[in-house]
Amino acid sequence: MTRPKKRFSQLIEEIDRTPWGPAEQTLVAEAVALAQEIGDEQLEYQARMRQTASANMNGATDVMLNSFAWCLARHDADPGRFPADLEYGGADLMWQFKWMASSLRSSPAFSQEQIAAVLDDMENHYRAADLGLSGVLTARFEDAWDAGRIDDAEALRVQLEATPRDDHSHCDACGRSQFAGFFAETDRDADAIRLVEEMIEGGFSCGEEPEHALSRVLVPYLRNGRGEEAKTAHLRSYRLAKDNPDNLRIVANNIVFTAITGNEARALSLVERHIGWLAHDGLNVDAHFAALAAFAVALDRVAATGHGETPVRGADAAALVPFFGPHDGPWSAADLAAAAWATAERLGAEFDRRDGTDGHARALERMRALGTESYDVPIRSDAFVAQPATVDPTDADGWYERAMQLAQYGDEQGTLAALPHALEVADPEKRAQLLSMRLGILVALDRAEEAWPVLPERIAALRAAGKAEQADLEERLGLATFGLATPEDAAALDRELADATALPAWSRGDLALSRASLHLRGDDADAALNLAEQAARAFAEAEDARLSNTTTLVAISALLHKGDTEAASALLDRLIAQDDLSTGHRAHALETRARIRGGSGDFAEGAADADEVCRLIAGLGATRALGSAHLLAGALWEDAGEPEKAVARFRVLARIAAQEGADATGADFRLARAMLAAGDAEEAAELFGTVLEREEKAEVEPASRAATAMLLARSLATAGEFGQAVGAYGYAADLFGQGEEYADQASAMSEQAKILARFDENDDALALLESAADIVRRAPDAVGVMADVLHNLGQAYGGRGDERAFALFDEVAALATEHEADWLRADVTDSRGRALAQLGRIDESVAAALTAADAFATIGDTGSAGGSELFAARVLVSNERGSDAVAVYRSAIEHGAEFPQLRQVAALELGDVLEGLGRHGEAAEVRALVES
Repeated sequence: MTRPKKRFSQLIEEIDRTPWGPAEQTLVAEAVALAQEIGDEQLEYQARMRQTASANMNGATDVMLNSFAWCLARHDADPGRFPADLEYGGADLMWQFKWMASSLRSSPAFSQEQIAAVLDDMENHYRAADLGLSGVLTARFEDAWDAGRIDDAEALRVQLEATPRDDHSHCDACGRSQFAGFFAETDRDADAIRLVEEMIEGGFSCGEEPEHALSRVLVPYLRNGRGEEAKTAHLRSYRLAKDNPDNLRIVANNIVFTAITGNEARALSLVERHIGWLAHDGLNVDAHFAALAAFAVALDRVAATGHGETPVRGADAAALVPFFGPHDGPWSAADLAAAAWATAERLGAEFDRRDGTDGHARALERMRALGTESYDVPIRSDAFVAQPATVDPTDADGWYERAMQLAQYGDEQGTLAALPHALEVADPEKRAQLLSMRLGILVALDRAEEAWPVLPERIAALRAAGKAEQADLEERLGLATFGLATPEDAAALDRELADATALPAWSRGDLALSRASLHLRGDDADAALNLAEQAARAFAEAEDARLSNTTTLVAISALLHKGDTEAASALLDRLIAQDDLSTGHRAHALETRARIRGGSGDFAEGAADADEVCRLIAGLGATRALGSAHLLAGALWEDAGEPEKAVARFRVLARIAAQEGADATGADFRLARAMLAAGDAEEAAELFGTVLEREEKAEVEPASRAATAMLLARSLATAGEFGQAVGAYGYAADLFGQGEEYADQASAMSEQAKILARFDENDDALALLESAADIVRRAPDAVGVMADVLHNLGQAYGGRGDERAFALFDEVAALATEHEADWLRADVTDSRGRALAQLGRIDESVAAALTAADAFATIGDTGSAGGSELFAARVLVSNERGSDAVAVYRSAIEHGAEFPQLRQVAALELGDVLEGLGRHGEAAEVRALVES
């Protein structure tokens, strides 16, 4: 074999094992080009057959049509050299025929006559090949339905159901999905739901199923009062569809769902995330029509909630001008809604002219009507940011006040943004204060080169305000009083302080405060505290309450540096209690107290302070700072064991990050984690998936991605998506391995094994556990993980009656003893008893189980104690020792006093045992426990 042909064979093998997507498309294109270079049409046929399927799955309609036409021409000319079925496991040429009419129908550029000709050509080919006509009827049904010829479509549907299935029929998943969509559109909601539930229960899936089917029954579920099932279907459908632009219709259905269920912020987020997909496939105009209508419904609902002026990110992309027309600046939600409706109406009219029906006009009518429906199905992954309580100031004095408050809070960026407006004030004293803030912030941001040109303005403003002595002082010191921390600046401040008695009180306070701040940055908290006290006396003499409070906050920082939390807290409490404390200083003080309380374990009290900070700075218009405050509040509520409250705060944080154009990955991670803790596993899974995608694109280190993948897997498992959870745990394990985080790698493999064992994939589970046990020994310090993995492996061996279990149990017991893990020691003893029972060693099994029960009871876990006793009793009964089991059952019932299910099961079984022993009165007495 020549080298090019060998490479071609390698490409074909790689294509056939690569999932649909960009990587697979690249391989296919390379294979076609290589076959053309070789000049072998049979090889090119192999590559193009795969290219047709690839293009169909990835939404490259023009490529698909051209590739199919090339293959069909070769097949018709020489079926022997170019067979319809290459027998490689992919779609054959006759199957691919089904995609062609649908693709032509998706663009009004193709006439009805062209579509009819393709359908007739398809039928002729099927008849000539002696194939069943199920595939042809399916294509004709789709054509009639899409064209709006509903009566014809219904007749074809009935005929199709009566036609025997064959190798070219739609698969179980696609057939049910298609009919479900037709039923939903023709107001047969119950039938639509039935078909989709049959699909889910049967585990049927295909290229875009079940996500398409689930999206088709979202509205039927809502109209039947099944909101929670609709929410579950939406979250699963969207999670499966969101990464492939060819799924534009599916995403459109999900966007409409979010819009009419009170989740307008989520609807806007999804529009922003997927609006660029309009430019993906230029020939799939019918999908554009559906998406534009869905976007319009969603954006109308956004506007109806009072957010019509919200910019829609991404809508002003150059590639979208053909859809919305030219526009000056970002599109608002309200304006884009109108543009989307207009384009949808134009496209619909083109289709209806082509088809000679009003099918698309009726579809738009349905969408407009649907946009007026409302259902309450809250999803908490997105939220609109609460607008500040105050509007922007209308004059320079108002901006001055805002800048002052923002500076007192510590919002450097917000202050810088407000300063240009504020500096228009006429009062030179106010200008001097504002310029002082600008200088201090620029120096703090390491932008001293920008600060030097501002200093003369500040000095001039001081002189204009009649503060010549302060102006002279700052001329001598340069930027020293604004935080520049060179040794020369510190020395200059010390010289001035030593000879400051003749200066005004305010200037003495300024010097002391400036030097205190430098001491604080140099970790000399005692010197900082002494100078802060000196500054406080000077500012009190000067009657400057603002700087007195600023000095108090510096003193509090000094106390915290010293580790004197008690004194800092007392000073904070007094400061916060002041009635005349400014909003900015109050917010700063409350934030500091929130952090102190969090560090002391008073999480709920700290969270309440942080919530108040959020309220205060929202009124200052400090959007970016508002995000940081919500981050603090959410983290504290999370630590307080209140994940529901954490979700609300992190949700706002995520939306602020998105609106500010910042990286929302960290915010979404926190939100997803809080959602998982709050029981919203499905929503958490979606967000963790999004976070993981971003981390992969950013090439975040493997161990960090692995941590996200672990939480994704846990969310999926909690949501009942066990198949996907297994894959996510496996991916996490691979990433942990790349990062040489062996304990975490073993833990991920162990979790994967637990799911496999749950579904009786015991051989695969055991193999994973054996590998995990080998890996975890590379991390001997990870005692908890090692004990868990070895214990799980021991239980797997024990379930098979494998003697290797006992050496592992001994190892786990030794670890438990060494680390005083009493519960683990009891648990591994219970496992030993169960393994002994598998080997028929009855006396040893019962003894181990009862020993475990005693150990559990000693540490207060009566539920586990009763569970061990119930197992021991069952072992005795199964070995015809019912009389010995009676006392054990009674003890299990006693231990199960607070565990109704355990108590009832033990009582029922004991009743049966007593009945078998002829002790009928006792049996009746025990059974009465069940009734009580």
